[in-house]
Amino acid sequence: MRVPKTLVLGLLFGAIGSVVAHAAMPVGETAREVDRLLAIELHAQTADLAPRAADAIWLRRVWLDTVGDIPSPEHVTAFVLDPDPKKRQRVLAELVANPQFGHNWARYFRDVVLYRRVEERALLAGDSMTAWLTDEFNKGTGWDKVASEFITSTGDVRENGATAIIFAQDGRTEETTAEIARIFLGIQIQCAQCHDHPYDRWQREEFHELAAFFPRTTLRPVNTATKRSFEVGFNDNPRIRGRGDNANRTGAPEHYMPDLDNPQDPGTRIQPKFFLTGTQLDYGTPDAKRRGTAAQLITESPWFAKAMVNRMWSELVGEGFYEPVDDIGPDREASAPETIDYLAKQFAENGYDLKWLVQVIASTEAYARESRPRRLPDDVPFTANVAQPLRADQLYNSLLSALSISETEQTPFGFNNNQGAKAYGARITPRLIFNTAFGYDPSEPRESVSGSIPQALAMMNTPQLNLAMSSGTSRRPTALGKMLAGIEDDEQLVTELYLKTLSREPTDSELGDALAYGQSVGDRNEATEDLLWALINSSEFSHRR
Repeated sequence: MRVPKTLVLGLLFGAIGSVVAHAAMPVGETAREVDRLLAIELHAQTADLAPRAADAIWLRRVWLDTVGDIPSPEHVTAFVLDPDPKKRQRVLAELVANPQFGHNWARYFRDVVLYRRVEERALLAGDSMTAWLTDEFNKGTGWDKVASEFITSTGDVRENGATAIIFAQDGRTEETTAEIARIFLGIQIQCAQCHDHPYDRWQREEFHELAAFFPRTTLRPVNTATKRSFEVGFNDNPRIRGRGDNANRTGAPEHYMPDLDNPQDPGTRIQPKFFLTGTQLDYGTPDAKRRGTAAQLITESPWFAKAMVNRMWSELVGEGFYEPVDDIGPDREASAPETIDYLAKQFAENGYDLKWLVQVIASTEAYARESRPRRLPDDVPFTANVAQPLRADQLYNSLLSALSISETEQTPFGFNNNQGAKAYGARITPRLIFNTAFGYDPSEPRESVSGSIPQALAMMNTPQLNLAMSSGTSRRPTALGKMLAGIEDDEQLVTELYLKTLSREPTDSELGDALAYGQSVGDRNEATEDLLWALINSSEFSHRR
């Protein structure tokens, strides 16, 4: 497909520049208080604040952030023309009530859990985890209850998605401990596993005291004539005494801190003790009480609410109060400590409801501002939103919507993968294959996420995508072919392509360039295919801004 360099370069690199019933305070009032506290703490009145994003930009942003997809041209046009001053609040409330809200954030947390897996076959739990979280988030189940399920889970990994964290860490005591602390408390206590933490107050013994809540957890394969899977369980009466064989996931009665000078020695037996409060359990405590107590102590900690608020604020505004999002704690300094304390307190008082939290953050002026490049270290935080590269699921959904393709097993976009789960019977879908090529760890700072040459080549050269971006044939026209036949006016056609892909109308300059290019090519079908190809491959399409 021929595309002029000037048009492609301009498009690729010029573009990035339900209400909770039990809420103690209305969403709008909470959002205004957050903005007020931010202004006081950051002296924002003297900062160069970005103006509010235009309606079309805000609409695409909030759609991607809430339901993980782009709005249709009809949604964009209706929203831009709507004179109601409260239209943003109304659309936001509708989006968090949409069932796709749960699906979007379930996929986000699926990536949080599975991208740092040590067991490749943990992808077996991906579908069950996504289905479970989708249901819980859409029902408004509190994050504290969801976290408790993750920490205390047992059962078949294909059937109980809450087993995903333990399965992803291969049932190993130390690895499971580290991930639970990282995901739910935002504290990287695993740095104290072999020595006292080099930058925080945590001592080596404190890490192993936390690990002592989890030594009896087991992970065993389940092989039958009809199913191959794994099962998370517990071993309260293990045959193995002394230090547990965690590599084989058999569990042990107690946890032992290894003797680094003498690896053959069983090490020191450690009593379960929570490092943030000093609460401890007796030796011999059964697994259910150990993990249940750990879940209670973690979810009642003030760092539990702060960790979630910080993660979600970073995802929606582009920068957390703490960076990275999963490395917070008493020895870290927040950019606006009073603001995050207030928002975390409100989150807890509102039942740890993810819908409520997203709605509050997306109602703030900090969220509503235009996006700018990531700030320098000495600049004032939160003066603008920050453009974010789309997660693989968001990009996949956007491609399906922009090209009017149904999500079916016959739409793989030509990618391949050889994940370990494939050989064990995991359901390898086009979405999973796409995620393998385009996904990234959402806990990583966004500035460290970059595209790759294989990704660019896949987007530009994959036969399935090129077919979807063609006009097709007279007998089997594509969505683009139907647009060409149904829209005779070229200016209207260009405008429709921009609305379908970038969720906005073209600027006068963009419209003029596209029309001029069409005249220079002399073939309407070819020129329109080239324009759609360039829009899909633009940085504006692959980012939310």
